[in-house]
Amino acid sequence: MPLVPNLGPQVAALWARARAALPDSCLAGADESLHFAKYGRRPGDTELAGLGKDGGGRPNGSAGDELGEGGSSGDKIDEWQAGWNVTNAIQGMFIVSLPYTVLHGGYWAIVAMIGVAYICCYTGKILVDCLYEQTPDGELVRVRDSYVSIAKMCFGPRWGARIVNGAQLIELLMTCILYVVLCGDLLVGMFPEGQIDTRSWMMLCGMLLIPCGFLKNLHHVSTLSFWCTMAHLVINVLIFCYCLSCAGDWGWSKVKLRIDFLHFPIGLGIIVFSYTSQIFLPSLEGNMRDPSRFECMLDWSHIAAAAFKSLFGYIGFLTWQGATQEVITNNLPSQSFKQLINFFLVVKALLSYPLPYYAACELLERTFFQGRPYTMLPSIWALDGELRTIGLAFRVIVVVFTIIMAVIIPHFAILMGFIGSITGVMLSFIWPCYFHLKLKWESLSWFTRGYDMFVIFLGVLFGLCGIYTSGRALVEAYRIGLPF
Repeated sequence: MPLVPNLGPQVAALWARARAALPDSCLAGADESLHFAKYGRRPGDTELAGLGKDGGGRPNGSAGDELGEGGSSGDKIDEWQAGWNVTNAIQGMFIVSLPYTVLHGGYWAIVAMIGVAYICCYTGKILVDCLYEQTPDGELVRVRDSYVSIAKMCFGPRWGARIVNGAQLIELLMTCILYVVLCGDLLVGMFPEGQIDTRSWMMLCGMLLIPCGFLKNLHHVSTLSFWCTMAHLVINVLIFCYCLSCAGDWGWSKVKLRIDFLHFPIGLGIIVFSYTSQIFLPSLEGNMRDPSRFECMLDWSHIAAAAFKSLFGYIGFLTWQGATQEVITNNLPSQSFKQLINFFLVVKALLSYPLPYYAACELLERTFFQGRPYTMLPSIWALDGELRTIGLAFRVIVVVFTIIMAVIIPHFAILMGFIGSITGVMLSFIWPCYFHLKLKWESLSWFTRGYDMFVIFLGVLFGLCGIYTSGRALVEAYRIGLPF
């Protein structure tokens, strides 16, 4: 199935011009010839290539083939497919809670949306840079293949893998759980007088997600991410049009310059959580046909995310002001319009689920299912590259687990802020900069060293404040009771 459907010669020509304009324009810079990703492309360099080693994992291709995500070079993705995946991760469902962050943070929340985008884009680049080492000839060679392999170098082979694997798994599974929670909340909003409650809607949506167990490579996930982005654009257009129709009633004076220190750290955790894509970046860069376009792809995806999020959060708050709710669609006055928006949001949530789910399954497979002597459990992949029955059962169990957790975890925005304050801050702020300093110290300028230390300081500050306020709010919310 092609990534871009045939919409007619005029639309196709417009698409081709747009595609040629943005990413390629980044390649004209003087520094691009030095881009680390142009060098060191060797067989087995991709993050998941280790699954094809003898003894477990997916089967290797023929000698000399560079393994892609699905085991062959034909499964490589281009920069646009990689961009859809990053956009899927950072333009996710969490945008519906951004006006809620402006409610408590005012203009500082908008500054945070732009500033966190810049920092996360920077830490994404330096994280991938840590995959490379310079040879005596001056070439940069990809000597590491994942976030975990970097952590092993910095934290030690024993604890490095455990620490980062644990944080990544929590982040990925919590993201999946939040998508299911949001589906239930949205569907109840569509049919408030219906006989189906929130948890039942979550279970029904979970049944639609079971086919994710058959996903075998990032190419298929990228196709779903493309349609997720299309649903995202439809949602933005519809909500923006409604907000603009209410422009005469916008509360310009309601946007504060002061910060609500009791609630804003929750919003800050939401913002940080919404930009977390570092988990996927080593795999995406390793699976790109032309990795030299990685940095360009990352720049444009984060610029677009910052523009969308700041504008959406600001206009959404101006429209509903003090009545802004955790999920902005609950503020829509017309039930039919709310149903339309919620329908597209549910579609987007279902299409957003495969990316973190796929990454979580790959992480679990690398840890437990490579076969002896690497792991105690056998590989879930047959020699022909197909999933074994035990592999399909394992992947379905992961889906079922996220559904079960979703039905017992309430309070979407508070939980998202709490998780973002822990794993999001560690994965997006602190660890990439620490790894960069430890592995590249001698080659870094004093300014870069200072900036990395500043980002680590911000990460620690955001994390501590967010953990305290989000944890306090979550405990209070549980005292009140479940919202269904």
